[in-house]
Amino acid sequence: MKKNKVDLIVIGAGPGGYVAAIRAAQLGMTTLCVEKRNTLGGTCLNVGCIPSKALLSSSHKYTEAQNHLADYGIKVGQVSLDLSKMMGQKNKVVGQLTSGIEFLFKKNKIMHIVGTAHFLSSQEISVQTERGAEIWQANKILIATGSESAHLPGIEIDEETVVSSTGALALKTVPEQMVVVGGGYIGLEMGSVWQRLGAKVTIIEFMDRIIPQMDLELSAALQKSLIKQDIKFRLSTKVLGIKKQQNKSLVEIESNGGNKEELQANVVLIATGRKPFTQGLGLEKIGVALNKQGFIVVNEHYETSTSGVYAIGDVTPGPMLAHKAEEEGIAVVETMAGQAGHVNYDAIPAVIYTMPEVASVGKTEENLKAQEKSYKVGKFPFLANSRAKATGETEGFVKILADSYTDQVLGVHIIGPDAGTLIAEATLALEFSASAEDIARTCHAHPTLPEAVKEAALAVDGRAIHV
Repeated sequence: MKKNKVDLIVIGAGPGGYVAAIRAAQLGMTTLCVEKRNTLGGTCLNVGCIPSKALLSSSHKYTEAQNHLADYGIKVGQVSLDLSKMMGQKNKVVGQLTSGIEFLFKKNKIMHIVGTAHFLSSQEISVQTERGAEIWQANKILIATGSESAHLPGIEIDEETVVSSTGALALKTVPEQMVVVGGGYIGLEMGSVWQRLGAKVTIIEFMDRIIPQMDLELSAALQKSLIKQDIKFRLSTKVLGIKKQQNKSLVEIESNGGNKEELQANVVLIATGRKPFTQGLGLEKIGVALNKQGFIVVNEHYETSTSGVYAIGDVTPGPMLAHKAEEEGIAVVETMAGQAGHVNYDAIPAVIYTMPEVASVGKTEENLKAQEKSYKVGKFPFLANSRAKATGETEGFVKILADSYTDQVLGVHIIGPDAGTLIAEATLALEFSASAEDIARTCHAHPTLPEAVKEAALAVDGRAIHV
């Protein structure tokens, strides 16, 4: 069998893999990217970040037209939903972006094979394609196979009545009642989409709060807002099982107090997180070590326990975020090329695209209290921001945590309009070890939402102007 050789093989064409392949090509490496899907972009572009944001945007426009435009003197008459067309718009966006990556691969002369990879040795893989097996060799191989939905034991996902996030992105009708198992990013976002389109949504969360990894004050504020939007919550509650009855399901739940009951749903979304996808790669054959949670163990240069084999993104420990994988993809190939690739894990933002949006970077108050760190807090409400007033989006606040002695920004937490965009300034502040005073002394255009960030920075020292 013919053996082909390149400098680098990237397994997986998600945000981490395709970005790594492009950067490697820029650095002069001959690069092959192996992807099992027919389209590039991985889970994020195909059945994750991008389609969900398209539906969040569309459903927000729908609810705005239905309930809010009249407040601004805009009369639109009776508003109705064309779900098929909405899904078509989502698919169009996905298609445009995945084909865009194909263009970038061609532009950078990156070889791409649709197939599944299996390690034969630390420098050789077999790729199973529709045409049969191909053998490829490289001095360095990068694993970027991402993650898959984590399922609850004993619960079968049929992607019709009991669905993963993939199925929730492709429902053909709006369910009358929807139960979402999991109060994290995916559950809150997809629950919001279908609630806006007419479903009665109940979110079940095992912990005593939603989004437990974020600042507690943000978590409480978001839950309060979503309750106003008629989303119901069952916290400190576990799912015992799901019984299917024709087109419906009975979800058996039990609270921490031991009370059991059944919730009826047309669709149940299992959104209990994700797990690394490493099956079928043959990692055990080449001695790649995994930790107890099934993640690939890597060193500071993203090299696994097997020399010449690297891993990034969701298959490695850390937040399962597309932009974290992208940064690692660039860092790992720059390190391979002898450059100083680096990722600052203290400055990786996280965003939840509900309405209002939630965004966070750096330490939470709970982190700082656990570390017994002395800190100051500056907060500013969007209700006092002129641009927010003008657009009618005044819910939420900006919260800045700074070191009591040095004034260095330790964490920034935002709930409110365009929080996902506003967090970029905060992330830059953390990257450059800025002080709250640095942000406060920076001129911000008026009237803009970022002025709320400036005011929160001023509030750290008790000198906010507009409250």
